[in-house]
Amino acid sequence: MSDFVPTADELVERNAAFAAQFSDHDLQVAPLRKMAVVACMDSRMDTFKLLGLENGEAHIIRNAGGIVSDDVIRSLCLSQRALGTREILLVHHTDCGLQKVTDDGFRNQLEADLGIKPWWAVESFIDPYADVRQSMQRLKVTPFVDDTYVRGFVYDVTTGELHEVTIDG
Repeated sequence: MSDFVPTADELVERNAAFAAQFSDHDLQVAPLRKMAVVACMDSRMDTFKLLGLENGEAHIIRNAGGIVSDDVIRSLCLSQRALGTREILLVHHTDCGLQKVTDDGFRNQLEADLGIKPWWAVESFIDPYADVRQSMQRLKVTPFVDDTYVRGFVYDVTTGELHEVTIDG
């Protein structure tokens, strides 16, 4: 990692150009589509672009794997109860980094490197389709989120296509 050069200054400069042309000043805090999207943080996924969304249309909640974790449930609960969203889309993807690690292996490596295991779960998986079903099931059983309008998808990082996943397979 010795060849790493931070680029935050470049991004701040880009922001100045963005701000000079900024036109979204009149967007409302509540998403126009009453939609929240839970997706992986993978840098190959431009969630707005791959779903054809514009700023102000949906909440985008991202984490490693697009896992429905306690924090995602917290965010979805706020999104629905405070800001009126009704529909939830789950978007996992092929070739995910969480398919390349194991929970025990990652935890053990952290303990070896740092002297402590994390208190949080890695939640690695093998099959993104099965993991979408797992996330859908978590939304079904939590009392904090209305799961009436939940749909799940796997985004193919090589073709750009979305493949729908149903909870029953």
